[in-house]
Amino acid sequence: MTRMALITGGQQGIGLGVARALVDAGWRVALAAELADAAEAVRAALAELGEAASYHQHDLRQIEDGSGLIDAVEQAHGPITTFVSNAGVPAMQRGDLLEMTPESFDRCMDVNLRGAFFLAQEVARRMLRATSGPYRSIHFVTSVSASMVSADRAEYCISKAGASMMAQSFAARLAPEGIGVFELRPGIIATPMTAPVAERYDDRIAGGLVPAGRWGQPADIGAVVVPLAEGRFDFATGAVIPVDGGLSIHRL
Repeated sequence: MTRMALITGGQQGIGLGVARALVDAGWRVALAAELADAAEAVRAALAELGEAASYHQHDLRQIEDGSGLIDAVEQAHGPITTFVSNAGVPAMQRGDLLEMTPESFDRCMDVNLRGAFFLAQEVARRMLRATSGPYRSIHFVTSVSASMVSADRAEYCISKAGASMMAQSFAARLAPEGIGVFELRPGIIATPMTAPVAERYDDRIAGGLVPAGRWGQPADIGAVVVPLAEGRFDFATGAVIPVDGGLSIHRL
């Protein structure tokens, strides 16, 4: 049975880094993203990944469309054995949390938490129907912001804190079924999301903010996902894995 991964937001950034790593390890991958702002990135990702990849349009906010997305992926590739819940949105504008708008708060919750939950729920239901085949796993890409406060983008941090509990909940529910669930917490990663604040983080990394002394790369997250998806850490289900170069280590 072919190992098949569904990756939300897989057309760029961390999602593409994970897709590259899985394809290199022999997986087929389905990239799900809302096309409105991602058409060029989708074309480039498919050209790079080749025949092992397909694209499926999906807006996480439309939770009623999750079943149709999975139907399309299964028809193209067969059952999903690995799900990477990666897509997310930042705060609409950084600033004083006392000036945060309901629109920005709702957008983060709708995509990063509500949409992610209900798509993972449908994936888990489908996985439970499989009685044999490769190891099955779900990976929630959250952020160090699940536990580290950035008051100028509190809505994003709150959504990621909720996503962390979401991962723990799925891990507890699915462990008896042999489905591994893991939470990956990236730190400062070079992606389109961080590009607008790159200069700010260049200075802070140079000043010692990240013990490893460099930006994280999407490949750093991909390198962690592959052995988890292969089942090499199956008894570690529920693990929270920082992929941040030591950023979240408590230091004096």
